[in-house]
Amino acid sequence: MKKMTFALCFGNRGFMPGELILGARQDMVKAVTDAGYDYIMMEEAATRYGAVETRDEGLLYAKWLKSHEGQYDGVIFCQPIFVDENGAINALQDAGVPILMQAYPDEIGKMDFAHRRDAYCGKFSVTDVFTQYGVPFTVFKPHVVHPLTPAFQQNLQDFAAVCRVVNGMKRFNLGCIGARTTAFKTVRFDEIALQKYGINVESFDLSELFEKVRAKADADPVVAAKLEKLKNYTDFSGVPAANALTLAKIGVVVDEYIEEYHLDALALRCWNEMETYLRVCPCVLLSELNDRGIAASCEIDMCSAITMRAMQLASQQPAAVLDWNNNYGDDENKVVLFHCGPVAQSLMAAKGTVGEHKMFAKNDPGSGWGCNEGRIAAFPMTFSNCQTKDGKIVLYVSEGQFTADPIEDGYFGCGGVAQIPDLQNKLIKLARGGFKHHTSVGKGHMKDVLTEAFTTYLGYDVVEI
Repeated sequence: MKKMTFALCFGNRGFMPGELILGARQDMVKAVTDAGYDYIMMEEAATRYGAVETRDEGLLYAKWLKSHEGQYDGVIFCQPIFVDENGAINALQDAGVPILMQAYPDEIGKMDFAHRRDAYCGKFSVTDVFTQYGVPFTVFKPHVVHPLTPAFQQNLQDFAAVCRVVNGMKRFNLGCIGARTTAFKTVRFDEIALQKYGINVESFDLSELFEKVRAKADADPVVAAKLEKLKNYTDFSGVPAANALTLAKIGVVVDEYIEEYHLDALALRCWNEMETYLRVCPCVLLSELNDRGIAASCEIDMCSAITMRAMQLASQQPAAVLDWNNNYGDDENKVVLFHCGPVAQSLMAAKGTVGEHKMFAKNDPGSGWGCNEGRIAAFPMTFSNCQTKDGKIVLYVSEGQFTADPIEDGYFGCGGVAQIPDLQNKLIKLARGGFKHHTSVGKGHMKDVLTEAFTTYLGYDVVEI
């Protein structure tokens, strides 16, 4: 994975102690590299202390930044002192990536004219002008923070996550494999609305996929390699050879769609044609795709694929789409979140077992091989989902915890017990807001990061639940 890179920009103002900028350049380089990121920085000799103050210096920095376009994921605007907002806005108004505003704190005992920074106040001057110009930026707590502190290290991690989400979501390809299942109007979406936000949908007919699968030779080395990979991925020991081979062929065809159309995420029509005609259930294929970094949703739930991708980008770990499925006894703040078997293996408590989908086997034995069954591990989680409404993307983001509470052995599929504060009121808001019976879950608490990316940069409407 390419190391994230930040463009560093420093502000200046003539009557302030500009000498402090030299120390700030050293501090920021150390902070960024200690966090495991890379940086680019305009030469110190380019301006006074390598910072921007005047309009011309701002334009010089903008030209330098343009010359490095595509080499940086975000900009850190460092304010070692009360800086000039004119140079700042000229430098960064066309940056095209998230901008983190950082301002230095003053120190007790160093408040004389030679050392006093006044960046606490100056930060407002800069953010005010950026707001007037309509240039989005990120601010975190605390208001002022030294780069060489644990607090700023957390700011850097959060900003890196914001950058990954924004840069990964502002333009990507979303595959729609199969038409919406007639019974599920809940997963309807507005393709034109998604395009307004840079999400390009590529649609594929399920009949074409079937024909491509049938055309694959059993001895095709690519199919053999896929089958071997699936068997190493999870427990395939109980799957009949013919069904396992069909799953491998479907996996190869889906991979071909991903490669040819540069798909970053997808949703698949998973029932009931695959079960009826191919005698498989594709859950395990979605599970493996999610572990591979391709957000893959079932039941043609395109909206879940969108929030799954966002959480994958933020956490750099797989996400999953799950049903709000069962109450957990009398505990009103616990819920069993479940799906048949598309959960990434890395999110499960133990190695999964690929079995037959019991809902299909009930009326058509032998038709549903492919569910990767098991239990979801205990971990802090974020849950989110979206809808398209009146030409907009509308979504919610909240947090909870997957617990180690047991689910009885007879419970089919892959599920986990989630504990969510004030769950009952949240469920009422979801119902009244018209959100679906699915939610997307990701590993770790990332509500603030996602909300920042969604609202400040991507223009999504976030509703509080």
